[in-house]
Amino acid sequence: MASRAHSATTSHSSRAIRIRGARVHNLQSVDVDIPRDALTVITGVSGSGKSSLAFDTLFAEGQRQYIDSLSAYARQFLDSLPRPDVDLIDGLAPTMAIDQKPGSTGARSTVATITEIYDYLRLLFARVGIPHCGNCGAAVERQSPDAICQSLLKLPEGTRVVLLAPMVRGRKGQHREVFEAIASAGLVRARVDGEMLPLEDVGELSLRKNHTIEAIVDRLVMREGIESRVAESVALALKLGQGLLVASSQQGNSGWTDRLFSTAMSCVQCGSSIEEIEPRTFSFNSPYGACSTCDGLGRMKDDESDQPCAACGGTRLRPEALAVTVADASIDQVTGMSMQQAEEWINQLGPTLTELQQAVARPIKLEVSQRLNFLQRVGVQYLTLNRAAETLSGGELQRVRLATSIGSGLVGVCYVLDEPSIGLHPADHDRLIQALRDLQQQGNTVVVVEHDEATMRAADRLIDVGPGAGTQGGKIIVSGTPKQVQANKRSLTGQYLAGNDQPVVPQSRRTRSSELVLSGVRTHNLKKVKVRLPLGCLIGISGVSGSGKSSLIGDTLLPAVRYQLEHGKKMPASASSVTKFSRISGVDQLDKLVPIDQAPIGRTPRSCPATYSGVMDEIRKVFAKTREAKTRGFGANRFSFNAAAGRCDLCKGLGAEKVEMNFLSDLFVTCTRCGGKRFNRQTLQVRFKGSSIADVLAMTVNQACEFFENVPSVFRLLSSLQAVGLGYMHLGQSSTTLSGGEAQRIKLGTELARKATGQTLYVLDEPTTGLHFSDVKRLVGVLQQLVDQGNTVIVIEHDLDLLVGCDWLIDLGPVGGKDGGQLMAEGTPEQLAALKGNVTGRYLQDKLNR
Repeated sequence: MASRAHSATTSHSSRAIRIRGARVHNLQSVDVDIPRDALTVITGVSGSGKSSLAFDTLFAEGQRQYIDSLSAYARQFLDSLPRPDVDLIDGLAPTMAIDQKPGSTGARSTVATITEIYDYLRLLFARVGIPHCGNCGAAVERQSPDAICQSLLKLPEGTRVVLLAPMVRGRKGQHREVFEAIASAGLVRARVDGEMLPLEDVGELSLRKNHTIEAIVDRLVMREGIESRVAESVALALKLGQGLLVASSQQGNSGWTDRLFSTAMSCVQCGSSIEEIEPRTFSFNSPYGACSTCDGLGRMKDDESDQPCAACGGTRLRPEALAVTVADASIDQVTGMSMQQAEEWINQLGPTLTELQQAVARPIKLEVSQRLNFLQRVGVQYLTLNRAAETLSGGELQRVRLATSIGSGLVGVCYVLDEPSIGLHPADHDRLIQALRDLQQQGNTVVVVEHDEATMRAADRLIDVGPGAGTQGGKIIVSGTPKQVQANKRSLTGQYLAGNDQPVVPQSRRTRSSELVLSGVRTHNLKKVKVRLPLGCLIGISGVSGSGKSSLIGDTLLPAVRYQLEHGKKMPASASSVTKFSRISGVDQLDKLVPIDQAPIGRTPRSCPATYSGVMDEIRKVFAKTREAKTRGFGANRFSFNAAAGRCDLCKGLGAEKVEMNFLSDLFVTCTRCGGKRFNRQTLQVRFKGSSIADVLAMTVNQACEFFENVPSVFRLLSSLQAVGLGYMHLGQSSTTLSGGEAQRIKLGTELARKATGQTLYVLDEPTTGLHFSDVKRLVGVLQQLVDQGNTVIVIEHDLDLLVGCDWLIDLGPVGGKDGGQLMAEGTPEQLAALKGNVTGRYLQDKLNR
């Protein structure tokens, strides 16, 4: 019997990831099992420890175990995470985190490059594309040596010509063997990186730089009777240049002009030649493909704003790349398509290609179609392939990255995702859940940190962390099936799922006679939309993903209102290359605009909630007024970890030192001098109510509120952060560790603490990001408080708990992308819920009926 029990336990544990004694951040020696090859959702109130469990424990240990399995030589090239504070994790597969952080995406990153679709398209166009002449548009064909000679002999008499054989074109290295080959051919000169030199004068080339080396085959002056010499020199140049020849010519006192000839590619109409088509020809990250005017960025800055590059029309590519077509479409036309259009194009390629081309295209089509299909299923079908990554929301970026994982076909991986439903309309949730199921059914473990109700109900295992935030959280309240969690009376999540804890629906909706009216909006996909925004109300902007919500508010309303408030006149059409509308009225009834987005509050570890909110300035004043500080002559500046006088001089106020480990990964260890407290010994000796400035920074907002309850200037700022649900956050927490939603709520809390004018327009973009049901309730109360003071609050939102609390809703649709951008409805939540056929209204009705 004992043997059977042991066998059963072993079998069970082999199907689960066992975590024992996890103490990362606020986790209180957590023990939990996560089933392998299943979909697990981790939820809980904000700050309860969900991310600490999923990312800082599970993902970090998976990465560490993988990197430690590599050789010491390989480890020196990789950054590893420190070992998490946990007793045991076993049954763990290699982990991959897909979060919402921008990461390595840059100005050139697009949806196509992130998903690797563009890599496959470059290969497709290089292998089966048909080049066209940039001058006359005719198809480009191979050019014979005789045709090259005839072209050269047509040059005016007296033209000086240098015939060169390209040997190296933009490759790193010293290329000694190339110069030896030139000398072996009986030649004595070469053009190296644009400079003509005798071979004996060519110095040693830099090993790590790109070089272009061309052998000088002959130097001519065009005249009668030179035909045979030209033919011999052309033949030799083509032989050395492997089918390529450069003719550099000069007429009179004009400059030298290079002309490329090729036995591979030339125009049958005008005789012009192009280089051999390669995948790099279509890369805007390479000098061989990028537009030389904008360097592949597609845009140029002028005095007022960014404008599409005039040379490439915003396509980012050289004319040679744009002149190559597959099925009568250039690569920029394909990347300008939506997901659905691109999938239709790639699937219809067959009849337009030869049998050989079809064989080449077949594996490429499979990879591209798989990714395009997935992108449509996760609700970003409205995005175009050339959409810049920096313009994507956190949720959109995460779902785009997820497409790469689906396409990779990896099996046996543990994926950890951070709220992939962010930015999705409730109508799109089912498709996202199915995509996560597909990833799991491929043989992977999927762990999702999530607050979305539909995702929770679809999970195989639901883990609720809590019961509160910060030190009040860090425990597993319940772990089981959604029904088991629903039956647990101690779980806030379970009570919500059971229908016992629902959002508060106002008894009446505010109405105002004055309103902000925006007419004729044509920004991006909007179709001459006219909207009415009643002032002094809480207004929700809803609609399916990509329907035009951000275009209406972020790209049109905000710039228009800001311009009029700053300049005292309406915004002219020339003021922005993006914003397009006919008329705006009602701005004169506002005196202030406060946009609150999810951009980071700081990009260095020195920035923290205390410094951004301004509470640190008030705290420093409190310490400067103590008897100890006055005795020592310390002013408020002494209590700043950014000032040399008060901070630790070893770690410069960071609290940690970087230790290079050579073959192992770098370690960040607590500063040996200040013990991680950031300040020097003299500064730490000054105390207020028995606590040093370092002790205060280590406090949570809740603890600090209690500590400074008798200091009005500090308490007012702290209580506003507490009101927006950040009571669990430490005052000195590095801003680089904050989520977008937390950063937004810090901004909101900071604004709450300022004196209200009663005529302020607040604009928030998905403020419920990262919030549990119970935290959304608190947020709605804060927004209602702002409106009660006479202000107007606009929220772009999908969360139904917030939308049912709004006074007025503006719903866009009917779909995302070019077919969206229409005003579907405007009115109270009840009015939208009563509309037949309105997608948002259907979900609002379900919520209101509860």
